[in-house]
Amino acid sequence: MTAPNLRNRYMQDSVSTASPAKLLLMLYDRLILDLGQAEEALRAGEREVAHEKITHAQEIIIELQVSLDVEAWSGAPGLANLYGYLLTELIGANIARDADRVAVCRGFLEPLRDAWREAAASAVAH
Repeated sequence: MTAPNLRNRYMQDSVSTASPAKLLLMLYDRLILDLGQAEEALRAGEREVAHEKITHAQEIIIELQVSLDVEAWSGAPGLANLYGYLLTELIGANIARDADRVAVCRGFLEPLRDAWREAAASAVAH
């Protein structure tokens, strides 16, 4: 197997064997990575790269949104609303080529990802 094939196999195995909490964190990590790269691409005038990264980020948010059980806990409806807001902002940022709007979205998601990471670690500890 070639190195790229091995890497792809490793990633597939990592995803297929991950717990739901780990999968959630993987999605958030990739989402934040995409937004950081989109912001950099917009600032560098790399429109196609930025579009690709923002579009992928939107796909992740949609996946998070549709998999969210709004009946599971009291904060879920607010989180669903945040996902809707982020989608709207990213569409606008993509159209306007606005790196600052992308940065604002990332700013909302980083503390949320960190909170999920702490919750997952706390659940494993108990």
